[in-house]
Amino acid sequence: MLGTAFVGFARTYYLAGVFHAPLPSLIIHLHGAAFSCWILLLVTQTSLVSAGRVDIHRRLGIAGFVWGCLMVILGVLAATDSLARGAGPAGRDPRAFYIVPLTDMLIFATLLFFAFRARRDSPSHKRIIFIATTGLLIAAIARWPMAFSYRKNFIDALLSYIFLIILIAYDLWSTRKVHRATLWAGAFLIFVQQIRLPIGKTAAWHAFASWAQTLGR
Repeated sequence: MLGTAFVGFARTYYLAGVFHAPLPSLIIHLHGAAFSCWILLLVTQTSLVSAGRVDIHRRLGIAGFVWGCLMVILGVLAATDSLARGAGPAGRDPRAFYIVPLTDMLIFATLLFFAFRARRDSPSHKRIIFIATTGLLIAAIARWPMAFSYRKNFIDALLSYIFLIILIAYDLWSTRKVHRATLWAGAFLIFVQQIRLPIGKTAAWHAFASWAQTLGR
C-alpha cells in the first residue's frame, strides 16, 4: 500500500518537494499530507503489533481514529475545492466526477466507524482497516504512469481489488475460510464503487454538484 501510494503521487507530490509541490491550493496540500500520514500510520501500527507492542498500538489507535475523521473532512473539502476549480480527469464532467471522491470518503468513514467499534475484535478490526485503506488507494492507482489505466475509474477500481484478493488469500491460508469482515466490508466497497458512476450521471446528482460547486466558490 505504501508503494502504491508513492508510485501514484511521486511525480506530482512526493518527488515534487511535497509542500513545495505545485499544487493548486492549500487544502490540497493539507489533504495530501493527511492521507500520506495515514499510510505511514498503517505501517507503524502493523509494525507495533508484529513487535508485540499491542499496548502502544491501542493508544495510538485512538489518535488514528481522530486522524481518520479529520481525513474525511479534508477529503470532502479537497473534492469540493477541485469541483469549484473545474478540475478532474480530462474529458470528464467535473460535476459527475465529484461523486467519486465523495463516495471514497463515504466508504472510508463507514469502514473507519466499524473498525473502531471492532477494536477489541482484532481479526475483524485489522481486516476492516485494510479494506478501508484499499478504498483510498484508487486515487493513487489512477495516477500510475500506465496509459491503459490512467484516470480510468472502472479499471482503477478493478486494479485496487488486487488488495482484496490478497486479503482473501490470506484468510484462506490462515483460517481456511474467508473471514466475515472481509466478506461484508469488501462487498460494501465494491457495491458503492460500482453504483456511483451511474448515479453521478443523474440530474439529481448534477443539481447537488452544482450547488456544491457554487458553495465551493
